[in-house]
Amino acid sequence: MKKDTLLGHAGRDPSQHSGTINTPVFRASTIVFPDLETYSTRPADDYKTPRYGIHGNPTNWALEEAVAKMEGGYNAVAVCSGLGAIIAALCAFVKAGDHLLIADSAYGPTRNFCNKRLAAFGVEIQYYDPLIGAGIKNLIKSNTKAIFCEAPGSLSFEMQDIPAIAHEAHARNIPVLADTTWGTPYFFKSFDHGVDVSIHAATKYIVGHSDVMMGMIVTNEKYWLPVRRSVADYGYCSSADDCYLALRGFRTIGVRMKQQMANAIKVAQWLESRTEVKRVLFPALESDAGHAIWKRDFEGAASLFSLVLNPVNKKQITAFVNALKLFGIGSSWGGYESLVTAPNISPLRTATKWLDEGPVIRLHIGLEDADDLIADVTQAFAKMTAAA
Repeated sequence: MKKDTLLGHAGRDPSQHSGTINTPVFRASTIVFPDLETYSTRPADDYKTPRYGIHGNPTNWALEEAVAKMEGGYNAVAVCSGLGAIIAALCAFVKAGDHLLIADSAYGPTRNFCNKRLAAFGVEIQYYDPLIGAGIKNLIKSNTKAIFCEAPGSLSFEMQDIPAIAHEAHARNIPVLADTTWGTPYFFKSFDHGVDVSIHAATKYIVGHSDVMMGMIVTNEKYWLPVRRSVADYGYCSSADDCYLALRGFRTIGVRMKQQMANAIKVAQWLESRTEVKRVLFPALESDAGHAIWKRDFEGAASLFSLVLNPVNKKQITAFVNALKLFGIGSSWGGYESLVTAPNISPLRTATKWLDEGPVIRLHIGLEDADDLIADVTQAFAKMTAAA
């Protein structure tokens, strides 16, 4: 099946649930067994048969199956948040004395966990230039146990050459983990490009409606059990109600992503023409340094990007953001609504330096009319100029 057909059919079997189109919500903690023999001999690594609520139920499994099939992975597991998915995945591979390579453009909470928790537990953390590509081979050590990518970075949008990184990693039997929230299972087939463990903040485009906290980990067959055991050991899970909402949102990810991409490209191209803007950081634009890799590896673009303004003072930045009427000020993205933040990238870099002097504005483009969004940004630019 092609992916839009798959979206409507994967993870559901009406014949199993009295003909209902959607898999019902199974709220369950305790699972009872028919006899002691069955209870005593339940397989420890069977995570797709009812055994206890924390290990999932038919509602969870329906979502996990749909996401895994869409992305081309072997299996998936839903957890409490995107950060929870990152933590469980990383901890499946590293322990005290191990070396972990992390893209310098990684999500801030990923860095925070690595610096404050993994490092304290004796894991050697090393950040690398996200543009390193095959040069990653020069950083791999005898105790390197995993390489973590994020393509593109969720603030600065560098596009990593994941196939080149994976080629060097796999030659040394090292797994490649990637935060692929931006690409989504709809626009980026992780496993076709060398990813072994794909991690999503499902809160964002998979759920799509800004009402559920969730993370998803999708793996190939080789690394399924190590990751699934890590999730179980940490006690991570996701409720059946949340999985039901996530699956309902996921069914429409195709039409949402295509419309939001069209909106984002229109707004981003318009921003390139503005004198207030130094450059737009969006791989879908031909002017972007990562455009060639994006075009080669991705089937589309998320509607999240940043722009670097020509130098203005803090009062002007505040005036610009506060003047926006259609953009909420919020940290998340991936929902139907437009959002804005003003991140400070420099403190989040250690292997590379952020050299742009102008302030950074990150925009998430929602499903509103693109012309209305452009008009809103236009009046906000006027307020920014007046604030000088």
